[in-house]
Amino acid sequence: MGAVTLAAVSLQPVAAHAAPVPIVGGTPAGQGEFPFMVSLSMGCGGSLYKKDVVLTAAHCVNGSGNTTGITATAGVADLGAAGAIKVKSTKVIQAPGYNGAGKDWALIKLARPIDLPTLKIATNTRYNRGTFTIAGWGDTAEDAGTGTTKLLKAKVPFVADAKCKRAYGSDLIAGQEICAGLPRGGVDTCQGDSGGPMFRKDDSAKWIQVGIVSWGAGCARPMTPGVYTEVSTFASAISRAAATL
Repeated sequence: MGAVTLAAVSLQPVAAHAAPVPIVGGTPAGQGEFPFMVSLSMGCGGSLYKKDVVLTAAHCVNGSGNTTGITATAGVADLGAAGAIKVKSTKVIQAPGYNGAGKDWALIKLARPIDLPTLKIATNTRYNRGTFTIAGWGDTAEDAGTGTTKLLKAKVPFVADAKCKRAYGSDLIAGQEICAGLPRGGVDTCQGDSGGPMFRKDDSAKWIQVGIVSWGAGCARPMTPGVYTEVSTFASAISRAAATL
């Protein structure tokens, strides 16, 4: 197994800028298919938690505080298409107590609301099973760095903690993280997808977010699932933090 790495070229100051570079083994998403998807200028993804608040990964930002250094792009599957909505950040809240392991969530307050559908988050473990959808503008292969402006999507099945620990041992924080991936590999999130949502349909056939792209060993390797922040664990904390923005 290669070194365990975060799923994005990140850990940069919130003012840093790097072009997003998509899902391994994915197919193009249609315009408007996932209207809650957001591309962030530091090379991460995110989702519209509220019309003026983006939910992303803690490792994509550099602490909490006021900042205008992040640009959120929404409203398009192709980042180069006409009609892209671009809004600057005003403030970031990184998960309290985040130290590089677990608690991998953050909120970005936008300067103005984006009039697009939001993505509700799971508040319990009911939907932490089955097959999930992943989407993003990250690398299409491990260490590819080729980049694309097209949003890609794929489906990955839930992987139980016991099986995921076979790949990651004690690095996996059960209860804070959820794993997903195919045993044969070939489909996964990758560098540049960090902070984006992992989601599925709820009992009302509405999208619900169950994970945040967090980390993994390489991209799409056999028997090495992707690791995602377990959103339901932090739903209350995320709600409380958002209320302060």
